[in-house]
Amino acid sequence: MARVARGHDVLERAKRSIAEARTVEELRAAQAVVLPLECGLSLAQTAEAIGVSVRWASALRSRYLRIARGEEARKPGRGGRRRQNLTPDREAEFLAPFLESAKAGGVLVAGPIHLALEAKLGRKVALSSVYNLLHRHGWRKLAPDKRHPQSDPQAQEAWKKNSKRRWLPQ
Repeated sequence: MARVARGHDVLERAKRSIAEARTVEELRAAQAVVLPLECGLSLAQTAEAIGVSVRWASALRSRYLRIARGEEARKPGRGGRRRQNLTPDREAEFLAPFLESAKAGGVLVAGPIHLALEAKLGRKVALSSVYNLLHRHGWRKLAPDKRHPQSDPQAQEAWKKNSKRRWLPQ
């Protein structure tokens, strides 16, 4: 048996919100509250009527009820970096020597950074952790160019035209 729809205390406000809605999301949220209470629709029927999934209709409804009752609009999430190896500041401090040498014309290679990170942490770390670390600090893996920057296409064509064909039988 389905649960009884809640939100009778904010029904009048939701009806006004339907008339005053400025965006589609505001309209759908108010409809997600009004339709089950006024028309007796289930959550699946409400979702179909407003053109969203059942899960999204439920989220719209819950969010509207929280806001209408004066609760905070969104509960703070857990956020990211729960299993971080280093704090962002310590990561920047760790990468500083490598980045300085790369800016001075050197190449940024993940191998030595990986070894240094393992030595700093005192345990094995996946190589992908190094690439993620570099990505967080604005570095990316660059693919080589399709041609050498100092190549001369005209000289290459001249060589092709004037070279002997030694590989073909005579």
